[in-house]
Amino acid sequence: MLMNMLKIVAVPMHNEGRKFVAIFAAITAVLFFVWEPLFWLGVGATVWCYYFFRDPVRVIPQQEGLVISPADGVVSLIEDVVPSADLGLGDTPLTRVSVFMNVFNCHVNRAPVAGKVVNIVYRHGKFLNASLDKASEHNERNSLTIETPDGARIGVVQIAGLVARRIVCFVQEGSVLGAGHRFGLIRFGSRLDIYLPKGVSPLVSVGQTAVAGETILADLRDPNRQRPGIPE
Repeated sequence: MLMNMLKIVAVPMHNEGRKFVAIFAAITAVLFFVWEPLFWLGVGATVWCYYFFRDPVRVIPQQEGLVISPADGVVSLIEDVVPSADLGLGDTPLTRVSVFMNVFNCHVNRAPVAGKVVNIVYRHGKFLNASLDKASEHNERNSLTIETPDGARIGVVQIAGLVARRIVCFVQEGSVLGAGHRFGLIRFGSRLDIYLPKGVSPLVSVGQTAVAGETILADLRDPNRQRPGIPE
């Protein structure tokens, strides 16, 4: 029981969060000498900041051909749209799965498939609510295209949100990633769009909670596989 509680409380933190937690902690220390109620608010804010940058261990599905969620959050949209030209995926509509992350979700982003990063394009833009459909076109974003060993291409777009003001990407064009490997994060609330290859059906539904590195979004080797509970 004690070990299980420690695993919940002592979650590892990503290195990107260290300076922010240090800033929150320093401000909290000053508040101790200003007014005690403010000090306790500062303690709560510091704990929240630590958990925002948490980087828990995930159990990555090992079956080849699976597309797994690159983000923690809620599946907010599933629709067929023409992908952004930044992804280099052509002008044919593809199924886009959007995962919205609120400020309480883990924000470390993971590769949805194993493969090579063949394209990265960063665009400056607005900071609209990331849950809105138009955020895909107007918000600040970072687009990656990953090509699997079988030649399938998956588009992944990190989108800044209303509160998020910083997109971080750890990889470069030419980087080779394993499925579930960390490739970036977005600070303080945002969204990720995943573009599936033509003809591949999503295995999640709008409103479903997704876990980065674990939730299966699609199966490239069985593109017509249906979502659980949906008759074929």
